Amino acid sequence: MSYAGDVTPTEAWAALEDDPRAVLVDVRTHAEWAYVGLPDLRPVGREVIRIEWQRYPDGRLNERFVDELAAAGVEQDQPIYFLCRSGVRSVAAAEAATARGWDQSYNVSEGFEGPHGPDHHRSVAGWKVAGLPWVQG
Repeated sequence: MSYAGDVTPTEAWAALEDDPRAVLVDVRTHAEWAYVGLPDLRPVGREVIRIEWQRYPDGRLNERFVDELAAAGVEQDQPIYFLCRSGVRSVAAAEAATARGWDQSYNVSEGFEGPHGPDHHRSVAGWKVAGLPWVQG
């Protein structure tokens, strides 16, 4: 593993509650933020940092991802929790950040919506299913 590790959404939330320097970076697309929703960090006095890992609508890799992370003011000694839909793009984001010096880069393993369940709906795991705060875009 070339990043700090995987955490569940509940563990990420606990870290955000306990450490005022911890940040949540949502790497999904603009469309996902607008139509699916976002984690709501108001209860911990912060906002989600939104940086696309892949550009919408063409799916092209955001080659400026790490530069945008720095431009968002995330310091290299801060714990970062990367979140996507189901925990795949966020692994790539955590690896890229780690390679550039952010050694406390974590992947939120279940993502915002989690994997498909037996009914082919994303209703078995993830930030939303864990009952964590979120808002519709």
